[in-house]
Amino acid sequence: MTAPTIDDIRDASARIAPHVIRTPVFTSRLLDSLAGTRLLLKCETFQRTGSFKARGACNAVFRLGADDAGRGVATHSSGNHAAALAYAAARRGIPAHVVIPTTAPRVKLDAVRAYGAHVVPCEPTLADRERTLRAVVDETGACVVHPYDDPDVIAGAGTAALELLTDHPETGLVITPVGGGGLLSGTAIASRALDPAREVWGAEPETVDDAYRALASGRRQQNATAASIADGLLTELSDRTFSILSCLATGIVRVTDAEIVDAMGLLFTRTKLVVETSAATALAGVLALARTRALPDTVGIVLSGGNADPARLPFDRGAAG
Repeated sequence: MTAPTIDDIRDASARIAPHVIRTPVFTSRLLDSLAGTRLLLKCETFQRTGSFKARGACNAVFRLGADDAGRGVATHSSGNHAAALAYAAARRGIPAHVVIPTTAPRVKLDAVRAYGAHVVPCEPTLADRERTLRAVVDETGACVVHPYDDPDVIAGAGTAALELLTDHPETGLVITPVGGGGLLSGTAIASRALDPAREVWGAEPETVDDAYRALASGRRQQNATAASIADGLLTELSDRTFSILSCLATGIVRVTDAEIVDAMGLLFTRTKLVVETSAATALAGVLALARTRALPDTVGIVLSGGNADPARLPFDRGAAG
């Protein structure tokens, strides 16, 4: 089981540069006042395919040798990784096979197909997703690109923090959402390598808090439920991401669904950023930390994605505005 290094993240940054956006950093005086410190919002909402996932998918796809790439790539996903892998494969001109549950929203299916991927439907259970993916790989010989338990994917995810901290080395704390842990792992590797004293936090819903319990107990944990508005954070740490975060993460902060919705509304009304619930979890985490302690003078927040359905925004736009 390998973990990427800061050199791997730097290599990934150069490798994916033609295929991704160096996303902007936004600020807000109102959000600064609420947190009691200067906040830097790393807007992966503007990334290709609408999330940071394009970074890891592109790094994994463009690291493949010619023979492996010729067989294509495959994964199972109903979210951002599906679109990201389809996009990366299209950029390289190779086949992509994406196993997607029959319950996935039509808008996500359309996005994956628009990038030219072959969509393989399956039943909405993890067991059937994995069984169907194995069948696809057996038939096609495609290389599996895991959404987060892959060193190349983790290295690609870490490039967002590398950009942020290269431009703003004064940042004393960085926070990202945490589900499977790929983004937080890449962020932690980059952050600690550039400044060993820098704090690295993850934020997760309190109803699916395996990362919090894992770091507290010293061993991986499972979630008893998959109930949270932050649907992108319902996965659990892998052995690889748990190992990385056990060594490099400062801590995990838990937030309620109500706090996530409030943070999403604040970003919408005060910065005009439409973020998905998973991304809003990171801001909710900073605000929760600010209620218990003084934060460093500058805090970086990786807003992981913006693929929210505008017809189903969970906050009261009229009241918030």
